[in-house]
Amino acid sequence: MRRPRRSVPAVLTALVVLAACAFVVTALVQRLLGEPPVLSYDAVAARVHDTSWNELPVLVGGGAAILVGFVLLATAVLRGRPVVLPLAPEPGFDTGTTRHGLRTSLRSTAAHVDGVSSAALKLRRRTVRVKVKTGRTRTDGLADAVSSALETRLDQVGLARPPRVRVRVRGVR
Repeated sequence: MRRPRRSVPAVLTALVVLAACAFVVTALVQRLLGEPPVLSYDAVAARVHDTSWNELPVLVGGGAAILVGFVLLATAVLRGRPVVLPLAPEPGFDTGTTRHGLRTSLRSTAAHVDGVSSAALKLRRRTVRVKVKTGRTRTDGLADAVSSALETRLDQVGLARPPRVRVRVRGVR
């Protein structure tokens, strides 16, 4: 089961670290060349030396650093939705289907049931929720027809753990 990459938090962290490194290198090169640095080391050291631990900027900065740390830790530890869903095991093969492809296939199957004008589908971990719109005034049996069509399609796909199907029908009033 392939999980999504955590590329957004990784890229943001890398950009922040890169910007900090570029700033430090620029200040060091300016200092080595004898030019006035963008940010004076002596000014920063004096400001830090005069600041106490219980001042508001220190508390806000510390709180923000803790919050960012917890968010990054949570994105690293918590699992995301699988990108590829495993199919029923076959000897010697590891097979799967993408969530997007399965969602598209199921939506198309639901939309082609007789009497359905449109279908919206949500693919969850253990359930498939389908909202079906119809032009019929009587919707008797339409939910069962859509449900059986989707269950047949799920059997054809052959997921390792097929989800339950829940269908809601909205008809003309």
